Amino acid sequence: MLQGISVFLVGLMGTGKSTVGQALAQLLQYRFFDSDRLIEGVAGQSIADIFAEAGEPAFRELESQVLEQLCAYTQSVIATGGGIVLAQKNWSYLQQGLVVWLDTPVPVIAQRLAAVEDASRPLLNPADRLPRLTTLYNERRDRYAQADLHIQPGPEDEPGAIARTILQQIPTVLKPPKPQG
Repeated sequence: MLQGISVFLVGLMGTGKSTVGQALAQLLQYRFFDSDRLIEGVAGQSIADIFAEAGEPAFRELESQVLEQLCAYTQSVIATGGGIVLAQKNWSYLQQGLVVWLDTPVPVIAQRLAAVEDASRPLLNPADRLPRLTTLYNERRDRYAQADLHIQPGPEDEPGAIARTILQQIPTVLKPPKPQG
């Protein structure tokens, strides 16, 4: 159905891009990549450390470089970082595949992130989690809305069920093949 086209998952941190991406990759029999994990591998340090030592602009540049490399692959599901949509050049990379926006409600995201409480999210302070996520969502919503497919998982939806929903919705946004001849 996808003819080898890769799928890029976009959305705020905590929407489930990595877990849904793994489930979707299994259903499609595709490879799975998490761009944040690749960035950490390339940099040899955590995202939080990259932000602390080099700053957000350096992180965003590294993020774009990793995305540029990833878009060369086919038959892949790629979970991207929440801010990847901020750089216009990244959209040229994303558009080489099918872009799916996981639009999980902000209060659900805040609750999820409170439950895991890790230090890997440099743009998020536990003291102002919900207001900060709301601000990030409002700043990025128009960018996310450029995705080919908009999926709104409910708070109880399991990653496998969300992946199956994506799979069911993909035909609604694929362009029909050009006739031969």
